[in-house]
Order: sequence, then structure tokens, then C-alpha cells
Amino acid sequence: MRLLKGISKKVNPKANLATDENLRYIYDIEITALDGSGINLSDFEGKYLLFVNVASKCGFTGQYQDLEKLYKVYKDKLVVIGLPCNQFGAQEPGSAEQIQTFCERNYGVSFPMTEKIEVKGANQHPLYQWLTKKSLNGKLNSTVKWNFQKYLVGPKGEFIDVFYSITKPMSAKITKLLV
Repeated sequence: MRLLKGISKKVNPKANLATDENLRYIYDIEITALDGSGINLSDFEGKYLLFVNVASKCGFTGQYQDLEKLYKVYKDKLVVIGLPCNQFGAQEPGSAEQIQTFCERNYGVSFPMTEKIEVKGANQHPLYQWLTKKSLNGKLNSTVKWNFQKYLVGPKGEFIDVFYSITKPMSAKITKLLV
């Protein structure tokens, strides 16, 4: 059962989603691409989604290479979405154009990238509110600790798990879940 913005309904408890009236169904959350166009998450319904807060000047920036590899290897069942964030050590200072150029030139990134967002604090993007709050995702609370933290969502929009920066994108911790 799907919740749409502004509609209060109880969800099927077997769907592993919270029944809170404020629940935001992940496919209804709006995000914007680096080029300013909209990214419609519902276009990816039926696939796993791996959300990663990224930064160009971080010790984990090399993970772009494995994120691209993961995206290509599992392209039939997975979409990686990079979300630039400048909240950790100001390690993503660039403009949208600079971020896009950096990612394409240095890592051949072809997966979707969003505009720069905030993943914590008072201006936390609604996507990260959903990813980090049990009352919204129905599974667990978490905090974003650093750049390249990963959140995996299943093909039906169900929250699966969170992986901290040290977990490499091609790790079996992630790939074993892509069944």
C-alpha cells in the first residue's frame, strides 16, 4: 500500500513500513539532479536504490570508482544515486557544474547525481529524514556520520540497511543483499 503526500492512510504492517501518519513514501520524495531537472524516484520502483552522500575532496572519494562499478554490474536491479554534501569538513565546496565535471572526468560517473543537499541538521533534506528516522522508514534510526555513508532501499521502497563510509561499495555486505 502506498502513501501519497498529504494523504493519511495506515499502511500494511507486513510491508515493513511505519504506520505513522507522517510517513513519507520514498517514491514520493522530490529530489533535484545536478542539472536542475527533477529526479522521479518512482521511475526506479522495482529496483534497489543505494543512496550515498558524496564529496569530491574526501579520503573516501575514491569510492566513486567502485560505486560506478557497482552501478554497472547490477544495472538491471540497482540504481546508485549520489547526493553531494558539504557538511563534513567542507569537502564538497564545488558548484553543480564543477561536481559533475569532476565526477565524469575522474571516475566516469554515469549514475544519477543530485544537487548539493544537507543530510543532517535543521535543513536536512526530506530524503534523509526518511532514511534516518524509524518513524518514517519503519526500520531504524541512524545518523549520517561522514561522507560516503550508504543507505540501501529495496525494490518495493522498503528500507534495508545503512553502511558506514568504511564499507566499500562492492563489499559482500552490500552485494549479498541485491538478490
